[in-house]
Amino acid sequence: MQNDSGFTFVLFGGTGDLAMRKILPALYEAHKGGMLADSGRIVGIARDSYDRAGYLAWVEQHVRAHVSHADFDESVWQAFLNRFEYAALDLSRRDDFVLLRDMLKELPASVRVFYLATGPSLFVPTCRALASVGLNAGARIVLEKPLGYDLASSNAINDAVGEIFAEEQIYRIDHYLGKESVQNLLALRFGNVLFEPLWRREWVESIQITIAEELGVEARGEFYNQTGALRDMVQNHLLQLLSIVAMEPPHSIESDSVRDEKLRVLRSLKPVQRGDISKVAVRGQYHAGVIRGTPVPAYAAEPGVPADSTTETFVALKVEIENWRWAGVPFFLRTGKRLADRVAEIVVNFRQVPHSALGGWPAGQNRLVIRLQPNESIRLYCQAKQPGEGWSLAQVHLDLAFDQFFKENRMEAYQRLLLDVINGRLALFVRRDEQEAAWRWVEPILDEWAASPLKGPKPYASGTWGPAAASAMLAQHGTCWLEEEN
Repeated sequence: MQNDSGFTFVLFGGTGDLAMRKILPALYEAHKGGMLADSGRIVGIARDSYDRAGYLAWVEQHVRAHVSHADFDESVWQAFLNRFEYAALDLSRRDDFVLLRDMLKELPASVRVFYLATGPSLFVPTCRALASVGLNAGARIVLEKPLGYDLASSNAINDAVGEIFAEEQIYRIDHYLGKESVQNLLALRFGNVLFEPLWRREWVESIQITIAEELGVEARGEFYNQTGALRDMVQNHLLQLLSIVAMEPPHSIESDSVRDEKLRVLRSLKPVQRGDISKVAVRGQYHAGVIRGTPVPAYAAEPGVPADSTTETFVALKVEIENWRWAGVPFFLRTGKRLADRVAEIVVNFRQVPHSALGGWPAGQNRLVIRLQPNESIRLYCQAKQPGEGWSLAQVHLDLAFDQFFKENRMEAYQRLLLDVINGRLALFVRRDEQEAAWRWVEPILDEWAASPLKGPKPYASGTWGPAAASAMLAQHGTCWLEEEN
């Protein structure tokens, strides 16, 4: 359905990798689906001295390869290109922003979006430059992660941006929240009466949340070495998923109703004491190994990475939530690069039956596995009697594969989030107080690891599931990672 709101989408970093691979392809898909107003315009901003024709040639060369070619229509692509303008801009030159303001005056729209697909060091200077020519009034600003390096730097950015834009104008993007599978997680929890009575400490033994990658750091070694897995994945993606899994039912799906409940979870996370960090946090770093039959190098041999780096590429955590619903239930979070498979999933392990009335204990426990990627599905494990004499039980499962049930094209995360920005929907964007709560919880771990460089991350071979210590942490609680049961 076409959006009737006229808009101007101003993309800083308009020739960068993120623009090429994600943002502009997402806008093309929205255009192809008739979801953008005919009057909507896209303005690329970069330092390159292109004119409009030069920028269109760049888009043709670099973006076209990243759009879906299923049902590709040349006329639709050309109509998409007709939306574009370009402005070469130097952040240090106020006159360039005056020229940008004058250009935007010629593109009247009810909605104006500034998307900062740049490094975080440019967020504040860009916002101040926009404000210096009055372009902050009534606009929406989108900030890509990482938003800061720690709590202090995150607060510094938020303070400075908050002096220029009101909180309801700021869209802090976390692309995981735009995934169709995360929408289905909300639907599973709050659209079905079946699970809600069981979604609590009386019936849940433990919960696992995993985001595993087969890829290494690729060409991002220098950046990643300053970041690490805890900052890159845990502070945002994993804690956001945890808050959705654990939150109370919101009053509605509107922005602050959802974000209020997520914040309550983040503020209920049991603080990690420095003396306990080694018991509840495992960090690892990949060494050389084999991924799908192909040898891959160690992290320390990647371009841009010092040979003596202690940056973690793997993190496993035990997290507790101090509230009535979840007291005593361990949440195990895990993420890493160069692992055995690319998968994101949530595993809810239910408690065993209190008494075996059938002459033997079940072959396994009831379990709900919510696969977020690559193949979105929900699998419910339960017990059934094996054929034949006696009461021997076997574990069986019920499967719901969304790609088989729903035949419609799946909307990619960036497409959904960009449409939400244009339409002014904030529910899937991170509010400042959520971000602060997440940074506050991870900071003691960051500080302890920084203070103990000699202990360093534990090695693991590429193509495995990480250090053995991650499995040992779960074994102390009488459980194991899902793949270890198979």
